[in-house]
Parts: sequence; C-alpha cells; structure tokens
Amino acid sequence: MAIRLGLGLPQMRQYDIGRDVPDVARAAEETGYESLWVFERILFPEPASQGLYGIPGLPWPDAYRSVADPLVTLALATAATRRARLGTSVLVAPLHIPFQLARALASLDAASGGRVVAGFGTGWSLDEYAAASVAPFEQRGKVLDELIDVCHAVWGPDPVAYEGEWTTIAPSVVGPKPKRPIPILLPANSPRALRRLVDRADGWMPVGMGAEALATQWQRLQDLAAERGRKEPVAGVLRVNAQHTAKPYEGRDRKPFQGGVEQIVADLAAHAAVGPEEILIDLQGGTRDAEELKDVAAEVYTAARAAGL
Repeated sequence: MAIRLGLGLPQMRQYDIGRDVPDVARAAEETGYESLWVFERILFPEPASQGLYGIPGLPWPDAYRSVADPLVTLALATAATRRARLGTSVLVAPLHIPFQLARALASLDAASGGRVVAGFGTGWSLDEYAAASVAPFEQRGKVLDELIDVCHAVWGPDPVAYEGEWTTIAPSVVGPKPKRPIPILLPANSPRALRRLVDRADGWMPVGMGAEALATQWQRLQDLAAERGRKEPVAGVLRVNAQHTAKPYEGRDRKPFQGGVEQIVADLAAHAAVGPEEILIDLQGGTRDAEELKDVAAEVYTAARAAGL
C-alpha cells in the first residue's frame, strides 16, 4: 500500500494568502495529495531572546517574519477542497485558550465534512510565550494536558462540563460538534512527552531529520507503547521541511530533504521505510510564489509515486 502524502499550505510572506491558499489547496488535491497542513509561528522577535528551537546562536529563518494564522489558512483550504484531510503541524497549545480552540476545530471539522487532524505541541519560543501564552513557559506541559481534556469534553456529548486549572465549563450545550472524533497527534521530544503521546494521543508527528534517527525514535516509541499496555497502534505522520533546489545539491554537507527532486524523493523513500503512515512535505520555504510551489509539489508527487512510494 502506498504511503499517504500531504503538502504544506502557503503561509509565508511571499504568498498572497487569500488568493494562493485556495489555489494551492485545489491544485494539491487534484495532483493527488491526500492531506493539507499548516504550522504556527506568531511573531518574529528583533532581537530574539533565544535562538531557533531554543538553540543558542541559531538564527530564526527570515521566512518567519510573516506567517498567516493557521486556522484562517485551514478555513480557506476547507472551502476550496472536497477530499483532502486538513491538519495542523503543529498548533502551539499554550498560545490558545483551550475552550475556544476546541470549538474552532470542531467547527472546521463540521464545515469540512470530517477532515480535520489536530496536531498539538508545547512550543519553544520564550518570546511567543511572553506575548500570548495562557500560562508560563514552565507549565506548558500542563496546559497541553488540559487542552486535550477540554477538546475531548467539547467534542463529546452535551451537556459539556469541565473544571481544570485554566478552564471551567458549566454544564452547557456546545456546538457544532465534529463530524467524527478528531484525531490528535503529538510530537515527542522528551520522556514525559513520549508518555503523554502513548497514553493520550492517536498518533505521533516527528520531524524528518534523518532516517536512522527516525528509526531509533520509532523503536523507542513502540517499546514504550508495549510497556504501558497500549492496545491501539500509534499512527505516524512525518513532517518534512524540504529545501528544493533547481539542480541537485552537490555539497557533502547536504541535509535530509535538501536538493533536487530526485534527492528529496530518495530521502522520502528512506524515511518511509521506517514505518510512518503519512509524510507531510512542506516546500513553501524554498519557492518564490504559488506557481512555483504548485509546480515543484506536482513534480515531487509524481516522482515519489513513480519510485513506488
């Protein structure tokens, strides 16, 4: 069975969001992509109080200077498509009021006919937390736990009632409801996050940083799932941030998913062999405009299927 392929929607500043998001979403669905994805970045601090991903000295990419709101982007894609699943990879949970986010995702799922996939994370940017978080950075794991609880409550039968540290819902009717249970995916970069994933989530959302590293992480996750008695299989949706170049990358320092279409597809094949059910390919950072993004996305999709993926 062929692996499912998804595409990242255009959210960065080189795109016209109102025009390009529906255009790219329609084209991707027609090409054969089975899912469409958004990510979240809310500001670009100058100067930043920390490096990218919290790594000292690592600069933020210039493309992060303007990133369209993920839920607005998904709403545009919802109206332009009919089949493709619509996913978040990922929403930074503590930057959202749990009840309001749960309702927004339920409305999107109802509007799309049951196509939403909710990827949640805890984030890493201290500047984003200072601007918008519902709790201090040190409590980010607790906020994510409460968000998951609130989502299950809001998406479940009425009357909805919940009492947590940041959220209190008196017994209430809350609608619309999702068309079906919305899958929750989590990344996992620590032992505590791995336990949360195994115990509370439907699937795993790692980032493609090399097939060998992915295989090690995947085995660790499977071992923990067995140890904790999980009955359901852990679905895997791999996020790939690709940097497409017109010609093959010839340097010895080539990173995974950097280079020409053949190089990107070879990396896709190596990562697919590890076992994820789906790979999300985000190409938007390396393309000039929507036309180039559509062309490169179609070329990658065609080459991947020709290679047996």
